[in-house]
Formats: sequence, C-alpha cells, structure tokens
Amino acid sequence: MPRCRWQLPVALATLLVALGLTAPAHAGDGLTATFTKTSDWGTGYEARYTIKNGSPTAIDGWTVEFTLPSGHRISSLWDATYTVSGQQVTVRNASWNGAVASGAQVSFGFGVAYSGTYADPGDCTVNGRPCDGSSGTPDTESPTAPANLRNTGATSNSITLAWDAASDNIGVTAYDVLRGDTKAGTTSQTSFTVTGLAAGTSYTFTVKARDAAGNTSPASSPVTASTTEGNGDPGPGPGGQRKVGYFTQWGIYDRGYFVKNIDTSGTAAKLTHINYAFGNVSADGRCFEANQQGVGDAWADYQRRFSAGQTVDGVADRYDQPLAGNFNQLKKLKAKHPHLKVNFSLGGWTWSKYFSNAALTDASRKAFVASCIDLFIKGNLPRIGGEPQGGPGSAAGVFDGIDIDWEWPGSEGNAGNIVRPEDRQNFTLLLAEFRRQLDAYGAEVGRKYELTAFLPADPAKIEAGFEVPKIFSYLDFATVQGYDLHGAWEKITNHQSALYVPEGDPSEPERRFSVDKAISTYVDKGAPKDELVLGVPFYGRGWTGVPNVNDGLFQPASGPAPGRWEDGYEDYKRLKNLVGRGYTVYRDTIAGHAWLFDGSTFWTFDDPTELTRKTSYIKSKGLGGAMIWSLDGDTANGELMSAIHNGLSR
Repeated sequence: MPRCRWQLPVALATLLVALGLTAPAHAGDGLTATFTKTSDWGTGYEARYTIKNGSPTAIDGWTVEFTLPSGHRISSLWDATYTVSGQQVTVRNASWNGAVASGAQVSFGFGVAYSGTYADPGDCTVNGRPCDGSSGTPDTESPTAPANLRNTGATSNSITLAWDAASDNIGVTAYDVLRGDTKAGTTSQTSFTVTGLAAGTSYTFTVKARDAAGNTSPASSPVTASTTEGNGDPGPGPGGQRKVGYFTQWGIYDRGYFVKNIDTSGTAAKLTHINYAFGNVSADGRCFEANQQGVGDAWADYQRRFSAGQTVDGVADRYDQPLAGNFNQLKKLKAKHPHLKVNFSLGGWTWSKYFSNAALTDASRKAFVASCIDLFIKGNLPRIGGEPQGGPGSAAGVFDGIDIDWEWPGSEGNAGNIVRPEDRQNFTLLLAEFRRQLDAYGAEVGRKYELTAFLPADPAKIEAGFEVPKIFSYLDFATVQGYDLHGAWEKITNHQSALYVPEGDPSEPERRFSVDKAISTYVDKGAPKDELVLGVPFYGRGWTGVPNVNDGLFQPASGPAPGRWEDGYEDYKRLKNLVGRGYTVYRDTIAGHAWLFDGSTFWTFDDPTELTRKTSYIKSKGLGGAMIWSLDGDTANGELMSAIHNGLSR
C-alpha cells in the first residue's frame, strides 16, 4: 500500500538514529526551536515549539527538551511523543514529521496547567544544543563587514542602497545603515531605501552587520550618492504630478482585494502615494487599535496571516512573525517599489466622530498627535488577544506620514459626529501640532514625514471648517473631494463627479456642485494650486425606478439602485460589464460626466474616457495630481489607473 511505502524509510531512518549509525544535525549547525504561547486563561495555556532547519542538509529526527517552572505540568501534547521526568519534558518527533528538509520547519503543540505565576519554559535544547541556534558558549565573534556597498537608485528625496551579504559564525540578523554617524535605518535584507533626504544633495553611507548576540561588524567601505534635483515631493511624474490611491483595510474580506493586487494590476508602479484607510479616534481623543477601546480592525491591519498566494512576494506569513496583516504587505510593497510613499489615514466618514474632542485644547492636541505618531510612525503596536503580532517598533518604517480625514470640522458629516464652532480654528492648530511632532521625530531619525488632509467639495463646508490658506503652511498637499457630489440619498438622479455644473441641474443653487466649483473655491481662498490633488471615483452612484425620460438624467427615482456591497454604490469593475447588457453609456462632454441607463436604473460613474478628461483638467489648472477612492474598484489590470497615469504623463 502507498502508506507503507513512505512509512518504511522514515521508520528505517529512526532506527538508524537510535543505533547511532546516523546522527541528526546539531542545533549549532542551523537547527532552532522557537517557543510561542498561543493562548492563556490564567490557570493554563497552550503553546507550540517550531523546529526550523537552517542547515544546508536535511535532518532525520529531532528531540526537544525543556524544563517547566515549578507548579506547571503538561496536560496534553500533539504532533509528537513525550516523556516527563519531574519538571523536565522530552519531546521526540512523530513518525511522520522527523525528516525536515533544509530551510523547512515543523512544529508540535502542547497544553500546560499551572498554579501561581506564569513563566516560560526554560533550558531548551534541540538535538542537544541550545534552541536559539547558538553553540552553548557565549558568541563573541563579529560578522564580517558588508562588501560592495552601492547606490542602486535615487529620487529627489531618497537613495536606495544595496550590498553583498556579510557572513557570521552563527548568522547575521540585521544590517544598520548609517548616514555619516547617524543611523538611517535597520533591515534584515541586503538593500535599503533611505528617505526624507534633501533634493540635489550628496550623502555618504556605510553599513554594519549585527548578529543575534549583538556583535557588530566593522563598517563597510563608504559610498557617496546624491539625490536628484527637485522639491522632494511627490516623486516620479511629469510636472510633479501626484497619484494617490486609497487602500481600504476592509477590502481584504468579501472583496478579496489585497495589497498584492496593487502590484499585480500594475498600479503600484504608477502611484506616488498610498493612503491606508482608516484609523479610529477614541472618545478621549487618542489614536488606538481594536480591543484597546473597542472599535477598529487590528486583525486586518497587522495580525492576519496571509497565504503565499495572497502576499506581495509569494511568501506565506508565519504565525510567530512580529508583523503581519496589511501593514506587513505594505512594507513588502514598498521594498519592491521604493518610490512609493504610504501614509496612514485617520478618520473617514465613520470614524470622525471624536475628532473634535481630540482637537479641542492644546493638551488634547498634543496627546492625540503623540498617540498617533507612537502607533503608526514609531510603529509601537499593541499585542491584542494573546497574538504574537505587535510590540515596540513592530510597524516602524511602514508609514511615511499621516493623512487627516476629518469629515467634517465645523459641520456635520456622519450622523452623531461631534461638531463645535471652534473646529475651524482647531483644525489648523491640530495640523500645526502634527507638523511640529512629525518634524521633531523626523529630525531624530534623519527623515521627513508627510502631512496631508482630505478636504470637502461643498463651499459651505469649506467655509465652516477650514482656514484657507493657513492650513497649507502645515500640509505637504491636500486631496479634494471630487465625487459624492450627488447620490441616492437624493430623490432625483444627478451626476456624482462632473467637472462643471450641467445645464438643467434641478438642485437648489447652493447644491449645484461640481469639481471646478470646489477647486475654484479653494484657489479663490488662497490655496496653492500645485498642492491641490483632485479626488476621482473608481465607483458609481445609482438610482432605480427612474422614468425613461431624458436618458434618465435629472429624473425622480424610487430609491437607490441595488449594489453588491451597498445599495446605490457599485465598483467600476462591475459597472463596466453592464455596457451592452441592456445599458447604454451617455456623456455630457461639456459638463464632463457620464452615466449608464437601461430605462429604469441609472448609474453615474467615471470610466477611462472621463478620467482622461479629468487629467486634462488637472494639467490645465496646474493642480498637484489625482487621488483615487478607492483602488479596489478598478479592474484586475488597472484600467482606470492606467488612464490616470497616461493622462498625467502626456
């Protein structure tokens, strides 16, 4: 039988080991066993040991030994066999998991009941050597210096370096990149992008290697490299055009849109910025993650483990890695596309409820900003629910700045949001505090962090909430709402993102919105044109029960059109498939908008033709680029993103 044929070699190998004719590899030769506690309920816990073969050859059997603290006892163990002598536990591989190929790993799990104070098991050995992979004696040997340090690319605010791997008697664990005598960053890879640099400036770099014992190598030979000329923002793109895309943390669920898709669609190569949406604000004015105070999505942000097919680099997440989720994938995406900046967005429609509290006083602003920088810039994420993800500095380097999406200071957004008359001035003061603390921390680590904001299209909300142009003295740029100008919350069909107010718009005069009206309001109030980035939609707004009159435009409707995720809302990638299936595309080439209509259902949307029209508007007005809400609405090959990229590149 097939089962017997594969069992026989394993059984034979185990017998040879027992007879002393074949010896398993020593831990000091690359075998390690790592302890991870997976849950704890106060009187017991579950945990696992992961045995990894870091040697160049396969092993044919393993034994892990460890000592439990007094008052602790094994209650169960699986995927291995075990014996106990006092507090000493000896665990041997099962018949089917003793052979471990080079670079592979296996694990066993166990339960422990305990009384008194919890403590980790101690005195761990694997095949007779310490579980951490050391030889059992203090490691005092330093790694060799990294060789062939070189400049592999530069922008106006960054330089990418690469070098040949250093060697060590046990193993190199990290490389420190130095700009002069200042540490610019640390990486486990043999390349690193130093950001936050001045344009047209020369810098000298060296790299040192470190091992697990803290031994540091001599510095590499220095290399001098220069940034390109420019203002340091926003990176690649003719005329300094920014291309900013919002990635939604919840898109990884039903939508199945992962950070990986930004890369495989070709979009990552065309963007300059990604805004990660969203972070929440607590009632007492703090940035926080889920389960600290109740609302958020830490699981999507940094805890969820992705399979190999869901990751940017095709490498599956491990259970015990310090950073997982979207944050880890964004880090991988940035390594693959060094020009990309990723900013963390705070608020949004749902999570702006307590922004007014956070901005209310000098003390509240200082505390709020400090909490946001600690979490998302310094990367000090909390460990939640017994998960190994999180901890000090676990997300350091993921985010390049903060994006403020307060919807809206001085006027109500989502129902129940706190609104105060002083929000308008406090918004400016909040930006000033963000700029102060971001610059102070940036000076400590030798880089510049961005500050951006999302601004409304409604002139009344602009007047109520924003001191233009004061806010632009603190912002690197601002994105302007160019969508949701109309939608199924209204009773009559209309455009959601027209460049100009269409002829015959039946709205009240103060509700006749358009892209140009919003942009003109900001410019007239003193906003710099090249710091205004126009928002465009990758989705449509729809109504149903619409009379077959005037191709459905400006007609009464019975309600919102059915949508996959939300009634009255549909992604472009689904709307485009309606064309030719009872729906016809109509365009107003003067006002600059398009819609679909089948005689009863009406969708206002942007397609490549309308986005090309908008990129022409952006260039003609001297604006700072385009912003997308949101990336998950595009097709698998990035059809809409290509239209924006090509339009801004002409």
